[in-house]
Amino acid sequence: MYSFLSKNYLNIPNKFTTFVEKLIIDIFSMNTAVIYARVSSTGDRQTTERQVTDLKKYISINEMELVSVFEEKMSGAKENRPVLTECIEYCITNKVHTLCVSEISRLGRSTKIVVNTLDELTKAGVNVYIQNLPLCTLNEDGQPNPIAKMITAVLSSFAEIERDNIKYRLNSGRELAKAKGVKMGRKVGSVKSKEQKSEEYANVIRHLKKGQSIRNTATLCGVSVSSVQRIKKEFNL
Repeated sequence: MYSFLSKNYLNIPNKFTTFVEKLIIDIFSMNTAVIYARVSSTGDRQTTERQVTDLKKYISINEMELVSVFEEKMSGAKENRPVLTECIEYCITNKVHTLCVSEISRLGRSTKIVVNTLDELTKAGVNVYIQNLPLCTLNEDGQPNPIAKMITAVLSSFAEIERDNIKYRLNSGRELAKAKGVKMGRKVGSVKSKEQKSEEYANVIRHLKKGQSIRNTATLCGVSVSSVQRIKKEFNL
C-alpha cells in the first residue's frame, strides 16, 4: 500500500522515511472504522447479520472507511473471547479511529471486563461507538468523554445483573433436573486440549506475554489467580 515510500525510491535518511511513513499511516487511519458483532448462540438460531448491517449504515452515513469486521458466536459471560481479543489488538496496532458495536453488552456482561476493555482502547486513542445509546467514548478532540464513561459503567452493571439472573435460572433448572435423576456434568475422561485452552484464555496469555503480573492479569481478565498461574505454567510464560 505504501510502496511509493520505499527507502530506495526516496533515497533519503531512514529516520525521515520512517517519520513520513508513520505520518501517512496516521492520516489514513483518521477516519477508519472496525465492526465487532457478537451473539451468544453458537448454532444457527442467532446471527450477527442485523448488527453488522446497522453498523455499516452508520459508517456509510458518516463517510468512514470500514477496514475490518469481527464476528463472534460466544456468550458474553465468557471472560476470554478470542475474536474480541483479536479485534482489540487489530484496532490498537492499526490505529483504527472507531470501533463500532451495536450495544455495550456486546463487549461483555461483566462490569469489570467492559470497563477494562474501554480503558485499554481509550488509552490507545481508539474511539468506541455504541449504536443503541448512541454514544462515543472519545470527544471530537480525542479526549475521553466523561458522560460516556459514566453511562457505560452503569449499563454494564445492568448487563452483569442480567447475567447473574440468567445464571440463577440455569442453576435452578439444573437442580430440578438433578432431583429428577438427570445426569449432569462433563463425561468422565474428557479434558480440554492445549489448543482449546489457548483460545479460551487468549486474553490471559496476551497480558502475561506483555509482562503483566499474575494478579494484575487476573484482575484485567476477570479470572481467578489460580487460573492465571495454571495457564502461565502450562504455556511456559
